[in-house]
Amino acid sequence: MRLKISQFLLAFLIISALTLGGCSTQQVASNSPTSAATSPATEATTKTTTEATSVSETTSESVPGMTDLPRLEGNATVVITVKGSPITIAVDGTNAPITAGNFVDLVQKGVYDGLAFHRVVRDPQPFVVQGGDPQSKDPKVPANRLGTGSYIDPKTGNARYIPLEITPKGANTPTYNKPFDATAQPVLLPHKLGAVAMARSQQPDSASAQFYFALADLAFLDGSYAVFGYVTQGQDVVNKIQQGDRIDSAKVTQGVENLKTPG
Repeated sequence: MRLKISQFLLAFLIISALTLGGCSTQQVASNSPTSAATSPATEATTKTTTEATSVSETTSESVPGMTDLPRLEGNATVVITVKGSPITIAVDGTNAPITAGNFVDLVQKGVYDGLAFHRVVRDPQPFVVQGGDPQSKDPKVPANRLGTGSYIDPKTGNARYIPLEITPKGANTPTYNKPFDATAQPVLLPHKLGAVAMARSQQPDSASAQFYFALADLAFLDGSYAVFGYVTQGQDVVNKIQQGDRIDSAKVTQGVENLKTPG
């Protein structure tokens, strides 16, 4: 769907305000969703759905380290508390097992407790509330560095990244590694109001710990960023989050038994 001129200009204004630094040598661009003006979704319209790799065809060569990542085999519920108010998230491990497993695992490890929301974009139109940069736990870290951090696995001393994971409607398994053309085939987990998704750089397989809440329907992000759940209660709390607000706590309240970790 082509944007009208006014919509295009609005999207351009959004992306102009959203430039963030890369997370590592692997992540060389913005570690966050961008607007349709330069989003990978625009590039993806020239690709076919067969270019992506299905989970049944995935090999250690196509997705290095896939077997070393947590997986959520089923669903879970996570409650994030901000300023004493809860936000309930239904996490979908059925349609996004790796993305959901990564998030639930980090919640279980306490990674998100005390982290800040470093990026809140409501003007010129509602866009996203983004947090989860592990660097933000330290209040001394300069604000201009937030948005560049990843989860460092204490077992390896290396950053943990997950592959871009998208499940098209009608598919039995997710696709990996490449943006998916959602204009040709809808996805099972779209960017509607209240969607929770992983931020990443321009490299598809570069999501780590940072996530965002969608403040509106953002269909132009479908297929380019991995949604893994939806806010079921507390969207009013999300709508009040300001840049710098911190996560009091993040807890798995249901479905923790569905989390499968390697080893």
